[in-house]
Amino acid sequence: MPKEQGQKVVATNRKARHDYTIEDTFEAGLVLMGTEVKSLRAGRASLVDGYAFIENGEAWLDAVHIPEYTEGTWTNHSPRRKRKLLMHKQEILKLTSKVKEGGFTLIPLSIYFADGRAKVELALAKGKKEYDKRQALREKQDTREAARAMRTKNRLGE
Repeated sequence: MPKEQGQKVVATNRKARHDYTIEDTFEAGLVLMGTEVKSLRAGRASLVDGYAFIENGEAWLDAVHIPEYTEGTWTNHSPRRKRKLLMHKQEILKLTSKVKEGGFTLIPLSIYFADGRAKVELALAKGKKEYDKRQALREKQDTREAARAMRTKNRLGE
């Protein structure tokens, strides 16, 4: 059987970029059970309430929902269990110092398969205030309207 190549995105946290200001991103491996991998390969996961934390020099991912595998039996996993993240020691130390500094949190942006291995993209993020969210939406809407006006002007000018 040929080895898997490329990247296959399973789930993304679209709301994260709206709710948080992303400072830095990291890639981490996931320690999973067999039924979790099969459930992910079926394309089922939710990162909505997920977060990561560091405890005793180890990185953990919590509250990420990977539903039970439908074909599984008594070996099935619990959907919202803590999962260990595989990262380099230097990365963990860097994240620990940033999170303890204050204001920063670790959130998962996406879960994907890279060359057949399950990975999670973590973001070192700072929460946005309500007025920041409104400001970002206003800017996005303004750029969209400007692009629309340019398109109509180009059509009429031709």
